[in-house]
Amino acid sequence: MRKKVVPTQVKNPELVNKRRQQIIDASVRLFIKQGFHKSTTRQIARKAGFSIGKLYEYITTKEDVLYLVCDYIHRGVEEAVKQAITDSGTGRESLESAIREYFRICDSMSDDILLIYQEIKSLARDAMHTVLARDVQITELFEQIIDRGIRDRSIKLNVPSARLLAHNIMVLGHMWTFRRWYLSRTITIDQYIEEQLQFILNSIGRKP
Repeated sequence: MRKKVVPTQVKNPELVNKRRQQIIDASVRLFIKQGFHKSTTRQIARKAGFSIGKLYEYITTKEDVLYLVCDYIHRGVEEAVKQAITDSGTGRESLESAIREYFRICDSMSDDILLIYQEIKSLARDAMHTVLARDVQITELFEQIIDRGIRDRSIKLNVPSARLLAHNIMVLGHMWTFRRWYLSRTITIDQYIEEQLQFILNSIGRKP
């Protein structure tokens, strides 16, 4: 995946990463609270703890900030899924572990994930495609686990169905994000995870 390069006037990569993390931290809560369009770069700079002039040393436009925020959120989800993938056991067992962690991260980052869906249309086409490619990259992690399960015969699926299942898992995680306002009235996230996990496992054949 080709990553979008956000221009900076600063030559020190460590300082750039540090300041941009401050910008991201300030912007995420601001965007969630009042939306991208109603948030100003001056507010972002103030919350980040430096001047508007200093802010523009690390980004060129407010859309750059939104891109950095979206990329940061996706990286958080991707890293959580990667950490949940186990090399021991079967592909099916690794899939269970990854699904549980993915659904939990969707719960803990619900507001952040909603932010991406609500504001991604504000990005330029190239930046939008990069953000969407990151989402596909996470989906491919599930595809790889499912492929492993097919090879060790702990998962009974053909290849086209495996691709579709990976996308279904992504959508089911996001469904909690979108419908949490209603579902949480009657079930907990733990109950949601177990119900959806059984639904998924039933679709890939009985446990060998």
